[in-house]
Amino acid sequence: MDKFCLIGHPLGHSFSPKIHKRLFELSGIEAEYSLVDIAPEELKEKFGELKNYRGFNITIPHKMGIIDYCDELTPEAERYHSVNCVMNGTKKTGTNTDCVGFIKSIEALGASLSSRVLLIGCGGVGRMMAIETALSGGELTVAALPSDIPLAEKAKSEILSMKSDAKVTIRTIGEKGLCRADLNNEDFDLLINATPVGMFPKTENMPCMPEVLDGMRFVFDAIYNPRETLLVKTAREKGAKAMNGMAMLVLQAVAAHEMWDKAVYRKEDIDKLISDLENDI
Repeated sequence: MDKFCLIGHPLGHSFSPKIHKRLFELSGIEAEYSLVDIAPEELKEKFGELKNYRGFNITIPHKMGIIDYCDELTPEAERYHSVNCVMNGTKKTGTNTDCVGFIKSIEALGASLSSRVLLIGCGGVGRMMAIETALSGGELTVAALPSDIPLAEKAKSEILSMKSDAKVTIRTIGEKGLCRADLNNEDFDLLINATPVGMFPKTENMPCMPEVLDGMRFVFDAIYNPRETLLVKTAREKGAKAMNGMAMLVLQAVAAHEMWDKAVYRKEDIDKLISDLENDI
């Protein structure tokens, strides 16, 4: 029986085993999926043990460190200098399926990245979201705290090096939280939250003032716990179509299975998996 795992530190509670077990069942493949806690200083020593796994996922803090142990990288992994999935074969191939999960989530929402997009936050996953939006031809506005403006500027430079005609604007979030004045009262089609604001247990917060959602058509919140963040709830009350981050979590796992096993899934099965996981929160 083939073995797969997730490596990271600390791992704590993770949805990964439940997601991957279900995906293996749906594809009719007998396999084991486990969690392997590896501290940063142990990666070099313990990497050899990973040869016993046919493939594995990677989470914090190893997404960059694992690159040194890969024989080759896919274009997505090279673009983000980040690997979250490895295929063990004659060569160890590292890829990044987070971007696939993000793009397919936006499609499932019914929104388009090639529109007027407001992205709140630009660190970690936010950087990937910014780049994918700009490369898709979107008119991107990145809102960041004063302390994160250098990160936003760096992301903008990276984007322009890839796409010289990209439209990227940076706005600073004011002391009272992101409001329309911070955005020069501009209107947007899609708002993406790439910050942890609103995540359990601090569920009473949201990354912007309610007024920012006026007229917004779509909202994507990368947070999946709670199932309905205050941002998602408020957006829906204002008439927007909103989605949490559970779909992205599942769809990036689906992309891993497509790489490992060339698996093909029915949309209704994946939709049910997403729904079941949301109900488990």
